[in-house]
Amino acid sequence: MSKVPNALRRRLAPATFALPVDKMRSGYYSDAYFTFSREVLEHDGHRPRVLMQVFQRDDSVLGGIDEALAILRLCSGRDVDGQWVNGWGGLSVRALFDGDLIEPWEPVLEIEGDYSLFCHLETLYLGVLARRTLISRNVRDVVEAAGGKPIMYFPARFDHWHVQTGDGWAAHIAGAIGVSTDAQASWWGGKGIGTVPHGLIAAYGGDTVRAAVKFADRFADELYVTVLVDFENDSVRTALEVADALGDRLWAVRVDTSDTMVDRSLWHEMGRFRPTGVVPELVAKVRRALDNAGHERVRIVASGGFDPARIRTFERASVPVDAYGVGSSLLRGANDFTADVVRVDGRPCAKVGREERPAPRLAPVVWDQEPSGDPV
Repeated sequence: MSKVPNALRRRLAPATFALPVDKMRSGYYSDAYFTFSREVLEHDGHRPRVLMQVFQRDDSVLGGIDEALAILRLCSGRDVDGQWVNGWGGLSVRALFDGDLIEPWEPVLEIEGDYSLFCHLETLYLGVLARRTLISRNVRDVVEAAGGKPIMYFPARFDHWHVQTGDGWAAHIAGAIGVSTDAQASWWGGKGIGTVPHGLIAAYGGDTVRAAVKFADRFADELYVTVLVDFENDSVRTALEVADALGDRLWAVRVDTSDTMVDRSLWHEMGRFRPTGVVPELVAKVRRALDNAGHERVRIVASGGFDPARIRTFERASVPVDAYGVGSSLLRGANDFTADVVRVDGRPCAKVGREERPAPRLAPVVWDQEPSGDPV
């Protein structure tokens, strides 16, 4: 990700996230000890002015910061006689930007102000940062492993639908060339991309060519047509048949052989290499067959169990893959964040082992169109 100066960066508007504002303000999604803390401070009339710093412990790629800021912008404050009084104006907030490369222990967000205005939101903004940064870091890892080849973000089927919008944005800022659902692409106004799937092929009686032709008849003018070619476990033959049938309407074939299967084209070569799944030898056979038949322009997308290590293995061996489809591996791991109060009423005050850290890269939070009035 290019390190554009902060002054030239843009933030997603708070309204983008369609937050359940009333429930967030009430503490419905917050760890109870934070809502209890707010009640204690309110009951005691105690209004300490604190400096909160938020950080994590890895070299990573920041995701979710605009979403976290939206939570603070719309949900900080207090209820006064049944009327919510927004607290954003009483806070001083500085932050990095989505897509920034971050270091261990580096503050990515600072919040300064009356602690009772925002203490109930810690669960929310930390959770958002943890989830989205995990996705951004994982996508950046596969993008770097692929050496500039397109990465298609395909994990939607492996997780709850509700995470798609923010995860899609986190993948986008980290360099994924495409996502598979409209929800994942919604925050930048994009559309989901996809291939002719196994289900559609089955609906046409297992005839990949027929399904591909019907798909191209409908979508060739709108999409780059990509076709799965492993339905009959004969990827070389199927790729040739699809390429012959679609001609210039075919953008790519997608090789997706299950890791419990050996493609038919490799049956006579078993014993010299691990033959199951999408292996370099299978991709090379598909490439040679397409080239020999005059289909040099047809690309090959490899998918099925790819992660950074496997992609690097393919790239080191110069396997003729044009793009990678990556799924469940992008959801694995953790990238947890911590928030520490490090200053109270102008004096250093942090738990033992923690301290206020320098944060020269943080920028004051400004939106292109600042929300007006008391947001709802």
